[in-house]
Amino acid sequence: MDLEAESTIRVDTVMTQDIATSCNKLIETQNDIAQIEEQLKKLKETEREYSEQTIPNLMQQAGVRTLKLTDGTSIQIKPYYAAKIPSSKTEEAFNWLRSNGFGDLIKNNVTLQFGKSQDQVASDLINELKRKGHNVSHKEQVHPMTLKTFIKDEIEKGNSVPMETFGVYTSNRTTVKRNQE
Repeated sequence: MDLEAESTIRVDTVMTQDIATSCNKLIETQNDIAQIEEQLKKLKETEREYSEQTIPNLMQQAGVRTLKLTDGTSIQIKPYYAAKIPSSKTEEAFNWLRSNGFGDLIKNNVTLQFGKSQDQVASDLINELKRKGHNVSHKEQVHPMTLKTFIKDEIEKGNSVPMETFGVYTSNRTTVKRNQE
């Protein structure tokens, strides 16, 4: 048996050239996407600076909260609120919510894991399942939009909330309403 003859592979050089060309186009496209994503990131940061700093500061200096441009576009400065509880502050945040009468913002998610054909067992109460040795995990959370609304309401009422505990970010944000002609 001639091993060299058996191991010879015929390669279609036109096909490999097409593959190489396509691979190079893929890499070029991926590079273009990365550059455009970086440009978009920079543009979004510039937009945020104009929306949350430059325009609100200029309008505040001018004593104006609303402005109408010659093309009919309406510009308004509105408070903006965001909050996200850092994972390192979850327990502290939940304790604060509970001790200040806002414990109902916390959602409790209970996940039960069962094998096939255990539908009847799944309908039992969580305590019953724990006593029987089933795997039960308990997760607490505050929905992000619920937290954002809560923080906004509390701040606007003049109430104090632990800003760092809730990862609160506030700013004034420019709202642009384009003229609908």
